[in-house]
Amino acid sequence: MLPVGNRSAFRNSQFTFREGFTLLELLVVIAIIAVLMVLVAPAFTRIKTGNDTTTAAYAITGALEHGRNYAMANNTYVWVGFYEEDMTASGPTTATPPYSGKGRVLLATVFSTDGTKIYDDTDPIAPLPPTRIKPLGKLIKIEGIHITDIGAPASPGSSDTLDGRPDWPYTYAAGITADHFNRISSESADTTRFAFTVQKYTFSKTVRFNPRGEANLNSTYSLKNGAELGLKPTHGTAIDNASPNLIAVQFGGVGGNFKIYRR
Repeated sequence: MLPVGNRSAFRNSQFTFREGFTLLELLVVIAIIAVLMVLVAPAFTRIKTGNDTTTAAYAITGALEHGRNYAMANNTYVWVGFYEEDMTASGPTTATPPYSGKGRVLLATVFSTDGTKIYDDTDPIAPLPPTRIKPLGKLIKIEGIHITDIGAPASPGSSDTLDGRPDWPYTYAAGITADHFNRISSESADTTRFAFTVQKYTFSKTVRFNPRGEANLNSTYSLKNGAELGLKPTHGTAIDNASPNLIAVQFGGVGGNFKIYRR
């Protein structure tokens, strides 16, 4: 074994430690990082788009669940409204369905202050009186999303994916031409009989929950076996029809059972 004094000399004589690196090494590292960024960037863009669509789906599901729970807990009627406008709009816009604007979805929830549905289902079309409803929470704005029909599943009931989800919203209706009443789409002319206004936006597409938690959509107030909202991402005001990040939000007319389906 070497004496203590010789150990330091041995280390110094056998090993040399160099601080820093050469310019050539630096350039090589920068080149490698640049190549990796080019390869990884598209994946990050897709992940971001997917997350935005998923966030929108959770926001919509949360608003619907909150409305249903409030109706049941407070023995009243609750309306959850959907409005879509141009993403470049700088102030409240007014449009009737089908909505021509794309890219910004607004959600508003109101409840009946006296616990009634205000109008009978067969009453003439009229707006809900502002004196008899109150907002439930704040107006929600979701950017970069479009509400639309995404089509019936390819293999209904086969899995918990978008292609294997239940097909009730596309098949359960009084007639085959009436199945669209089970879905909410900005591109559809379906409107509620009793619209409401919040912060200068008029919500003509609604889901109404009664004190039992049962859901009705738009202009028909028959009980829904299954309802759906389809979501597609947008880039500004352009719908990304090529994106794989499609989502369906489904819920039952009686039990709620809100669920998000994606590929």
